[in-house]
Amino acid sequence: MFSKSKINEPGPKPAGETETAKAPEMNQTKPSSDFTPSAPKAKPPASVLSADLTITGNIKTTGDINIEGTVEGDIRAHLLTVGEGATVKGECIADDVVVNGRVVGKVRGLKVRLTSTARVEGDIIHKTIAIESGAHFEGSVQRQEDPLNGANNKMSAPKPAEPAKAD
Repeated sequence: MFSKSKINEPGPKPAGETETAKAPEMNQTKPSSDFTPSAPKAKPPASVLSADLTITGNIKTTGDINIEGTVEGDIRAHLLTVGEGATVKGECIADDVVVNGRVVGKVRGLKVRLTSTARVEGDIIHKTIAIESGAHFEGSVQRQEDPLNGANNKMSAPKPAEPAKAD
């Protein structure tokens, strides 16, 4: 049984030089493939826009962003967090949207969460949504399987149907 474990575990048993020589070659390949996917998984910290900062214009990032100040423009990010004292006047598009402050405009996200301090004036298009008690919300809520990419296709399909009914 112990002799079989030497064959099954060539790395920990340096007794056989041939097995040890073969094991590092295999181990060198495995760690490099393990480290390659690990590098993209390690994300930089979220970008923070401080409370005294006012931005007029659109913001686009593939990373995470935390808004604490005022933004007048559209925001696109992976994770968007609107701070408690923050105000965003524009469309918010992200995989995950967490609203603690005020948003005036459309919100699109796979996961949308309005906390108890949230104030949203605009439509929300989402895959999943959570609205905490105390949140203020004025607008409509629409669930879509792909609110980020399929929103334009799904929204433009009903629009031609409505004028057809009016004619």
